[in-house]
Amino acid sequence: MAMRTGSMHVAKVAKKYVTKDGASRESVAYLLRRTYRDGTKVRHETLANLSALPHATLEAVRVSLTGQVLVVPGQDLEVTGSRPHGHVAAVHAQAKALGLPGLLGPAGRERDIALALIIARVCRPGSKLATTRWWADTTLAADLGVADASTDEVYAAMDWLARRQDAIETKLVRTHLAGPDNPDRLALFDLSSSWMTGRCCPLAARGYSRDGKKGLPQIEYGLLTDPAGRPVAVRVFPGNTADPTAFSAIAAAVKDTFKLKDMVMVGDRGMITSARVQELRELGGFGWVTALRAPAIAALAADDGPLQMSLFDQVNLAEITHPDYPGERLVACRNPALATQRARKRLALLEATDTELSKIVAAVAAGRLAGAGKIGIRVGKVIGRYKMAKHYNLTITDDTFAFTRNQEQITAEAALDGLYVIRTTVRPEQMDTAKVVATYKSLARVERDFRSLKAIDLDLRPIRHYTESRVRAHVFICMLAAYLVWHLRQAWAPLTFTDEHRPNPADPVAPAQRSHGADHKAATKTTTEDLPATSFTALLDHLATLTRNHLRVAGHDQSSFDLLAIPTPTQRRAFELLGAPIPLTLK
Repeated sequence: MAMRTGSMHVAKVAKKYVTKDGASRESVAYLLRRTYRDGTKVRHETLANLSALPHATLEAVRVSLTGQVLVVPGQDLEVTGSRPHGHVAAVHAQAKALGLPGLLGPAGRERDIALALIIARVCRPGSKLATTRWWADTTLAADLGVADASTDEVYAAMDWLARRQDAIETKLVRTHLAGPDNPDRLALFDLSSSWMTGRCCPLAARGYSRDGKKGLPQIEYGLLTDPAGRPVAVRVFPGNTADPTAFSAIAAAVKDTFKLKDMVMVGDRGMITSARVQELRELGGFGWVTALRAPAIAALAADDGPLQMSLFDQVNLAEITHPDYPGERLVACRNPALATQRARKRLALLEATDTELSKIVAAVAAGRLAGAGKIGIRVGKVIGRYKMAKHYNLTITDDTFAFTRNQEQITAEAALDGLYVIRTTVRPEQMDTAKVVATYKSLARVERDFRSLKAIDLDLRPIRHYTESRVRAHVFICMLAAYLVWHLRQAWAPLTFTDEHRPNPADPVAPAQRSHGADHKAATKTTTEDLPATSFTALLDHLATLTRNHLRVAGHDQSSFDLLAIPTPTQRRAFELLGAPIPLTLK
């Protein structure tokens, strides 16, 4: 006998038929049925025809019969939590696409915390304590399982990451410096500094500050990049380290740690000096692209030298040779815009120096300042501030002071305004003259990386760690974050004010020009896709408004779920440019 007990459900029954005029038609009915077993057979009993019900009512019946709880909008559904998600999800998606988690090391607690620190440095740079408080309010900590990470665990993860620095950088260097995307095997290097807080770190020292913080101790760090400016390695030095010393350290690391040969090191004239060139010769397997300092240029521009202004009558660059530079090519360049800028700056400094020195003359004449020593100290401060000592003749006695401009020296320096000479070992068949100039000017990309590291994106400074190992780990985390930012900026260029298609200049010496597309973005504040154009940091802030919300049915504690906010067109496009869907969770 059939058992007439069983679950009910809404069945959609569709029948096709042909009308008298030969047209195919389909009728659809929605039936309330009970399923039961009759012996070994499963049968369906129709209880009612629901086809006449409105679609919303029909759907409510169907859902209710499945055992799900129906809610009344605005009454029965509660939002129990809402956390920013879009920005950390986007950065994590880029990190996964680059293989960064695997690059850091084997899976484990330390790697999860280290990865979270890197992502947090991109999204919300801050101290380690501030970071652990911030990431608990986003989906980052919960999804990576580090919400309960203590301060000791964070420092342990930094130590773990620092021990793996050489292995990580070796993989990055071999991928980007020795890979097919760098056929000329160029490696760019430059040095910068950042100030420290506290007095305990052995790396902290007073030196030449590139941040304008002359009264504070600092550290220095050198960044190694590929020709496109992609960071691949970083080295930290005491704050009083000279540029040439730092360059020697990175050259040795390229050869001994990274095991690379036949590399061409690119650095500015303060970095790759004549002494460093000799070191590269002794190391073997290195070429270089750098520039000559002013005294060397003056020697080439002497009356009997090869560098004469007539070289630039028709063009802005010319290749010359000199026996003092055997086996090297010298590319002389003259930039009229740079010449005008330097002349204007020199005149302004001279006028400012004249003003201050005239005040000293008046003080000595009035008897308010006397003694050759005291007068000399006062004069030294002025000419040291404006760095114009070489352009003045000074006469100091116990009761007199006089000065005149050294016009001969000023004229000699002005003759070299706008001139710079690049020296390289790269052969003409590998790199023509114009490309040599462009390669040297590409050092501007390293300067852009430093701006991103220090102020624009990652806030590397000030540095609050005390131990040498933690300072190095902090800078390394910032470098890996800069590696992420470099790729994110490339991917999101269509949404930001970045010039996506900067034209190649016909004259490599002339200043770079923006494309028409970049001008259009700047003028209209919109992209070519009619989306709002924004800065990189503003785009991250906008992505943070894409939240993941935890909802619960009132009175049913077990009926809860996560739901993403509806993304804006800009947020959708940001993930499309990364080639990733918008994930509900990071893992």
